[in-house]
Amino acid sequence: MPIDPTQVQHIAALARISLTDAETEAFTRQLSDILDQFEILQSLDTTGVSPTAHVAGLDNVLRDDEPADSLPAGDTLRNAPRRRGDFFQVRAVLDE
Repeated sequence: MPIDPTQVQHIAALARISLTDAETEAFTRQLSDILDQFEILQSLDTTGVSPTAHVAGLDNVLRDDEPADSLPAGDTLRNAPRRRGDFFQVRAVLDE
């Protein structure tokens, strides 16, 4: 299933990323190849094959959620590259 560069640019706009012409061309080829593979999968006869979410059984490996004392701020921030008082200091990621 061929995809055209206009569709790739639309997908990039939805993802809020900009693409160069070379990237658009590369992604057009790659996405077309991926969709071709899905077309092959859709042509397979799966009659009698039960739907599955996982091929192997899953066991819950989480521990019980029990209340406990918090770590002291000094221990928590010991390896922080930057801190402001008892808080992690990070670079701003939003424009004002």
